[in-house]
Amino acid sequence: MTLFDLGGPELKGKKDTGDSPDSSSVMPLAARMRPRNFAEYIGQQHLIGEGHVLRKSIESDQLPSLILWGPPGSGKTTLAYVIANVSRSYFAPMSAVAAGVADLRRVIEEARTRRKATGQRTILFIDEIHRFNKSQQDAILPYVENGEVTFIGATTENPSFEVISALLSRSRVFTLNALTDKEIRLIIERALKDDPRGLASLNISLAEDALENLVVMSNGDARIALNALELAAQATQPGGDGVRKINLAAIEDSLQKRALLYDKAGDQHYDLISALHKTLRGYDPDAALYWLGRMLEAGEDPLYIVRRLIRFASEDVGMADPQALVVAVAAQQAAHFIGMPEGNLALAQAVVYLATAPKSNSLYTAYGRVKKDVETTRNDPVPLHLRNAPTNLMKNLGYGEGYKYAHDYESHFVEQQNLPDSMKGKRYYFPSEQGYEKTILARLKAWWGTRVDKKE
Repeated sequence: MTLFDLGGPELKGKKDTGDSPDSSSVMPLAARMRPRNFAEYIGQQHLIGEGHVLRKSIESDQLPSLILWGPPGSGKTTLAYVIANVSRSYFAPMSAVAAGVADLRRVIEEARTRRKATGQRTILFIDEIHRFNKSQQDAILPYVENGEVTFIGATTENPSFEVISALLSRSRVFTLNALTDKEIRLIIERALKDDPRGLASLNISLAEDALENLVVMSNGDARIALNALELAAQATQPGGDGVRKINLAAIEDSLQKRALLYDKAGDQHYDLISALHKTLRGYDPDAALYWLGRMLEAGEDPLYIVRRLIRFASEDVGMADPQALVVAVAAQQAAHFIGMPEGNLALAQAVVYLATAPKSNSLYTAYGRVKKDVETTRNDPVPLHLRNAPTNLMKNLGYGEGYKYAHDYESHFVEQQNLPDSMKGKRYYFPSEQGYEKTILARLKAWWGTRVDKKE
């Protein structure tokens, strides 16, 4: 089960499973449904599955200092609290948003006293560790280094940039993944059926389209899903049969986002990406932006979209504007680096650039011809004059003999045969007169003359 980061009150001391008599009436659904043990986990099996190092170290109470890195709602805080329930160590939680160095020193002093009095170790958990500045992180370091506390940090930010190197080197980094749609669905269904922690007592019927929308719009964040579900349940009055029937409109209202007609695994997925590709090819930035928006706002994976943009940059723009590939790859880097929704503008910028760039499929068709020849003709040896000759034996065998070094000739060009004899004179790339390819065509004619005009 992916441990989903559900928030909730801090543990006071070692244990707090959320089972106090009034917890269900006070705590939000997301906090009530937080997993208490490994049996309740959904996802993150690469970390807490049977036999994995982290699982074994938790169960043996031999936990190293560690940093939990993952997106919101992926389980960083929850994992820490499950560790508290399993471990025999004292659990001291802090939030970097509210705590300071004075709070840290108090916890450390208590840990020392406890260790001397009872021998019990202390786990110091700091949520949102990236919120601590360098001096605050420095204050943790000596106590982690001498073993007075076992440190657990949780962060949504890349630890390489947000955690000081000295603390990072003394901690193991474990990366948590966003929950999948299947895992989010399971969490929702569990909350609907659970009694007393969940919503079973409210007798809820959740429409399938409402469930699907809630799953997609949660974007891998269990907290968002459960908070929206609870709000919709509270706002929906029971009918004459005592059932609270939550429909799509109620979920849209609780999420404050309209459901869009989209199926990431069905026809809509392929139809919309096809529409984007074809409008890019058709020099229509407005339509291309529209289809991009339809996919992004419906919850499509932005990295899937940008993969298609990168392919388009080579297949449909190609050498007519070599910068198109640079822009598309930069969009991928930007979207991956800053995430969504901020990354949507990087994708929009790439879409407009590609839509307005000169188009040529000459590169695409050239590689198609090459692939066909490679698969259907003899793969003859490299001509001797083009081979590398690092040893005397190779030189004696004629490797490199007769090779003409281009820089020794006027204009740094000399005509020579660069293909095997069986492929001599073969042409694959026929540049168009679009954009930069017009320049390429002129260069090729200057070098190779009428041979460039021959089309096969």
